[in-house]
Amino acid sequence: MPSNRVVHVRPAGDSESDRVAAEGLRQGIAAIQADLKVSPDFPPEVEEAAAAAAAAPRLPDLDRTDIPFVTIDPPSSMDLDQALHIERDRDGYRVHYAIADVAAFVAPGDPIDLEAHRRGETLYGADSKVPLHPKVLSEGAASLLPEQVRPALLWTIRCDDTGEGTDVQVERALVRSTAKLDYESVQRSIDDGSASESLQLLAELGAKRLEREAARGGVSLPLPEQEVTVAGDSWSLEFRTLLPVENWNAQISLLTGFGAASLMVYARVGLLRTLPPPDPHDVQRLHRTARALGIEWPAEQLYPDFIRSLDPRKPQHAAMVNACTRLLRGSGYVGFDGEVPAEPQHAALASEYAHVTAPLRRLGDRFAGEICVALCAGTEVPMWVLSELHDLPKVLSESGHRAHQYEGAVLDLVEAGVLQGRVGETFDAVVVDVDEKSPTRGVLTLQEPAVEGPVSSATALPLGTDVQARLVAADVATRKVAFELA
Repeated sequence: MPSNRVVHVRPAGDSESDRVAAEGLRQGIAAIQADLKVSPDFPPEVEEAAAAAAAAPRLPDLDRTDIPFVTIDPPSSMDLDQALHIERDRDGYRVHYAIADVAAFVAPGDPIDLEAHRRGETLYGADSKVPLHPKVLSEGAASLLPEQVRPALLWTIRCDDTGEGTDVQVERALVRSTAKLDYESVQRSIDDGSASESLQLLAELGAKRLEREAARGGVSLPLPEQEVTVAGDSWSLEFRTLLPVENWNAQISLLTGFGAASLMVYARVGLLRTLPPPDPHDVQRLHRTARALGIEWPAEQLYPDFIRSLDPRKPQHAAMVNACTRLLRGSGYVGFDGEVPAEPQHAALASEYAHVTAPLRRLGDRFAGEICVALCAGTEVPMWVLSELHDLPKVLSESGHRAHQYEGAVLDLVEAGVLQGRVGETFDAVVVDVDEKSPTRGVLTLQEPAVEGPVSSATALPLGTDVQARLVAADVATRKVAFELA
């Protein structure tokens, strides 16, 4: 599993060599798609059904276009699942969160639905996308694009003055986003005081939700993201740390997922996102890793608090963050009807949790959202939903595995492209992982460029230590890089 995700391609120019280099990247991605048997293209019958659905959605009676929603996404995003508005509610907050209503366009068993089951989720990597739904829906009629009236699942969540959720409701409604915003501009407006009241409250409530997460014992790994630049004959990678607004915005999505899970658990019917508690042996191994890296981890400090203390800008801390991904493996889904599962929690979030906020990009969110709408309306959960609760977790698990394969392969491709032509050079690096069974093999992170790759040595690798590593392989065709200690 890659420890960092390629965010997007940032072209450095418009010269012929720039275009040729970018085309080389795209050809590599096309080869990955062929290897994994995935394609951004849809069969003609699916495109035809999507076009017909886009022209005739099933619209709700409730009109909430009076709420001044905005979307906050990367600038290039067009598949806009979520629109946000926050207002004061006495001493607390009222969150309006509009989620694209895919079920207004997709009927159970129709060609779009069947193809979505085959895909499971949208695949992302560099500037590539293998969408879950045809673009006429995912980037058109179903997307919460600005100044367009759209059917949505409208979540209304009340929070007290500490940021704790106190009430949750969801209903179908017509909504309209007033603006398509991006993270950098929103962060600037919050920092300079020019942001709307809703965005100022996002910063206020988001910070309180992060405090609630810490108090609850939840944890999010502070993994830096990666950005690839293609210029001339060279590719380069840079780490990009998340802006505060990205974490605040993520907290609103998590808040909605917690509310959805509470509705489902109370009603004993639903689809939860789960993660088992960490294996004590894995936690003990991480304590040993921390000692090897020279990072203090008091015995009485719980691992979520320890992870929050890490600064991934420091090489040893970045190595520790990478090692901590072991605790987040094993996530999955569980569907239930009549009895709550024995282990319903998502251990990293320290709560029951459900995916409901990205139905344009994840198949399961459409089903989970439909359950919550029915529960809040006091109606029966549709049979097309109930009939799939047993088999859907397997479909979602398989698509999640495929997404990890895709993202990992694209990252391998980019790292090989960044290093092509530099075989034989020596780089400053830090050993971030050592194979327990074969301590002469492991993983290192270069200080420059921002590449992570396999390393071998004639003797045991020194975990967390600054080393000199010689590049011995960088093959774009096979997407392989390899280092040896110099």
